[in-house]
Amino acid sequence: MANFDQELDARGLNCPLPILRAKKSIATLGGGQVLRILATDPGSVKDFEAFCKQTGNTLMSSGQNDGAFEFLIRKAG
Repeated sequence: MANFDQELDARGLNCPLPILRAKKSIATLGGGQVLRILATDPGSVKDFEAFCKQTGNTLMSSGQNDGAFEFLIRKAG
């Protein structure tokens, strides 16, 4: 399992809430720090890919883990 600096549990939330919560969480991180997000909304896969392209953050990994989607995003800077 990869290292991360902060975790966001967005399970049970539907679009656009996982992205909005992630945006708030990433704002509190320093450049290069990693946010781990757990979500159950299938749309979140495409949402986080688009989010990272738009914001310049890096989607380090995206996959499924224990019935939830898991994303690791490294903050730009």
